[in-house]
Amino acid sequence: MRSPQIFRSGKPGFYPDQSIYAEFACTEFDLKFRDLDGGTGLVFSVASRDRTLHFGAGRCSWYPQNSATASTLASDKHFASMILREAGVPALGGEYFFLHDRHRAHRPAGHERSDALVYFKTLGGSAFVKPLAGSRGDFAQAVHGEASFDRYLDEVVKYYDAILVQPIVGGTEYRVFLIDDDVLYCARKYPPSVAGDGVRTLHELLAAHNDALRARGLSPASLPDDPSLDVIPVKGERREIPGRMNLSAGGTMVLADAPSEKAVTLARQAARAIGLRVAAIDMFVDIGGQPDAIEIIEVNSSPSIRLLEDSGRDDLILKIWHHTFTAMGLL
Repeated sequence: MRSPQIFRSGKPGFYPDQSIYAEFACTEFDLKFRDLDGGTGLVFSVASRDRTLHFGAGRCSWYPQNSATASTLASDKHFASMILREAGVPALGGEYFFLHDRHRAHRPAGHERSDALVYFKTLGGSAFVKPLAGSRGDFAQAVHGEASFDRYLDEVVKYYDAILVQPIVGGTEYRVFLIDDDVLYCARKYPPSVAGDGVRTLHELLAAHNDALRARGLSPASLPDDPSLDVIPVKGERREIPGRMNLSAGGTMVLADAPSEKAVTLARQAARAIGLRVAAIDMFVDIGGQPDAIEIIEVNSSPSIRLLEDSGRDDLILKIWHHTFTAMGLL
């Protein structure tokens, strides 16, 4: 087991996780890792004696065994949801709306910003909203009230051109990571939290949390105008921040047993429907206290595996990269 310090020794803070894991796997499998961008890890190659494969960070998929079509469909949350429902897989659904007038002539009516407010009202004035093609939990949050929704749109339009508006669903969130139908691991997700220090108010603790998110290029958590935020939590007292549960946004994932066989079956059906060989399926289970009530949240075609590093599961990291290298003819 490698410690995070050993994994990241000599690497700049922005160095991509998967580049670190690829270099680690190359050492284990006697392949040649070569950084092509002056040590940034943003573009690199992996080579055997007779073949070379290139990888890029950002929007590039870390799993080339997934086709470009499948990966692109998965990255559009609305398209993915439509495909899942067509395949009989329960998915949260929702509606998409564009925030700019660009290319308006090339899309059907009913999906503009003004239409978003109309749909928001049909959901009772509360919804979970996120960028249509966002990642890392950026701008993914519950919004309550028309004024808050309008402010949300004013902010997100600076960074994204389309959003997905979904009903708010309460349940326990899990991730199922699949490779060719086999479950590599499951994890339970928990929301981010702040810990009291006996000095700062809850509002001040949340503001510090948001400053940390901004430093990582992520949107802050919404802070309601609530007098209860003026209380000073005792030292060590933890307060959850509801909404997104992404690791990058301060959430927590813990390796866990699969919530049920039904959850695993639905995860497999979701990956097959999109056409992915490697996928992480996020889902709500136990919705409304009903054990069999499950809804797929998202299908991830290029999921982060930082959890495995943090959990000391180097063996699973190697298993993922072995599959990638084998699928692409490097092993």
